[in-house]
Formats: sequence, structure tokens, C-alpha cells
Amino acid sequence: MTQSTRNLRIKRMQKLLRIALMDLIKERDFDALTVGEIAEHAMMSRAGFYRYYQDKYELVEQLFEEAVCTMINELNAHPQVVRDSEETQVVPEPFVKFFEHLVEYERLYRVLLASKSRSWFIEKMHAFLKEALYIRVQQSSSCIQNGKHVANAYDRLAPELAASLLIEIIIRWFEQGRPETPREIALRSSRLSSSLLKEVGTWK
Repeated sequence: MTQSTRNLRIKRMQKLLRIALMDLIKERDFDALTVGEIAEHAMMSRAGFYRYYQDKYELVEQLFEEAVCTMINELNAHPQVVRDSEETQVVPEPFVKFFEHLVEYERLYRVLLASKSRSWFIEKMHAFLKEALYIRVQQSSSCIQNGKHVANAYDRLAPELAASLLIEIIIRWFEQGRPETPREIALRSSRLSSSLLKEVGTWK
């Protein structure tokens, strides 16, 4: 089996497990789901599940982490934005795709943010977002001396605050029944996050 064939097989199996999780979450609370049930619904063994994930929590963590990493990578690779005709503002497309991801897996995220697992999941959300935003702050920082980034005392504070802000926006957006489209909420989120990062970035 070639490496590319193996990678395709892994992605296919992971997709089956994610679909199984989404199907089951419609019927049962996430806290009550077992690895055996997820694996059975995906038509594989428990051993097959454990080849890809340590437990159901890692399955969810990886799903969210991939969405965050994709957003940040695309922001770095394509910093340009497109103009939104209604808001007459600029909207980073990666932010839009991130919120579209949240809509695609809305049932799962709604359950996680409302269940006993809420504190665990929010902690993971915050960790992923904070680290991704910290990398972005470093890449865009104006504190450069001799070609090297010079960290200041607030480098970690800015992404931590921005991550908390994004999580609160996501929670409120879901609680309010998603009154804004992914594009509209992406505009507001990116604008608020950028303002916060820029402001804290000026502190010495």
C-alpha cells in the first residue's frame, strides 16, 4: 500500500467516524455515547476506532482543531480580503469558512456547549484558538530587531483575550439561533478580534 493510498484510507475512516458521531448525537447526549456505539455505527470495530483516536474526546478535538488551523493557515497564505457589499467592510474569507464549519457541525457544537462536557470543550476551544492566534500575532508583530521577533509582556495576553472573545461570540450566536449569517458574524468577529490584537500589540 502506497503512502498516498494509506492517507486516503485514513481520511475515509476518520470521515466515517465523524459521520457516525453526527448521526448518533441527534439521538443521544454526547456524554452518554460510547466508543463502541460510534464504531458500530461507522461499521468498524472498537479496535478500528482506536487506530485513529484515543477516545471520543480526541475525535471532537481533532475536528475543531483542523477547522481552526485551516482558518489560520488560509489567513496567513491569503491575507487579502474581499469587500462585502452590504456592510461595506472587508471580510476575511477564512473567517467565513470557519463559521460555515460551525454551522455544518452545529448539532455537535450545540450539544457540547450545553452538556456536562461544556467546560472541557470550551477549555479545548480556547487552547486551540489561543495558540493559533499567538502564532499569527508573532508573524504580524512589528516588534522586530535584527530580523528576530522581540516578545513583549503582552504577546500572550492578546491572543488569550481574542480567543475568549471568539468563544463568547460563538456561544451567543448559537444561543440566539444564529441571527446573522456566517459571513455577517465572521465580519463582526474578525473586526473585533483585529481591533483587540492591534490595541494590545501597542502595549509595551
